[in-house]
Amino acid sequence: MRSGKPEFQIKIAKERMEILIDEAAKRAASDPALAKRYIRLLKRIGMRYNVRIPPLVKNRFCKYCSSYLNIGKNSFVRVKKGVAVVTCNECKKSFIMASSVRRRKAY
Repeated sequence: MRSGKPEFQIKIAKERMEILIDEAAKRAASDPALAKRYIRLLKRIGMRYNVRIPPLVKNRFCKYCSSYLNIGKNSFVRVKKGVAVVTCNECKKSFIMASSVRRRKAY
């Protein structure tokens, strides 16, 4: 049991986050501004209810400008030393993909 928000509110927040992810994916090509708004709402709900955004979902939007990333259209991916680095074409920022971070070797 978490302290703070009741479990039913956290459950509703997760459901809303899933809906926003799907809607942002649908609207990304036709209306990028609306997709960006959905991503900002997703982040706000996650922070308010202390719910983590899954790593596969985090890879879909830019950490800095909150734009939905379509690889090849508004972003590109490079592999540097075994790590995938995504560069957003809207804000020109680069970041490491969450699921591709390699583990450090134990010495």
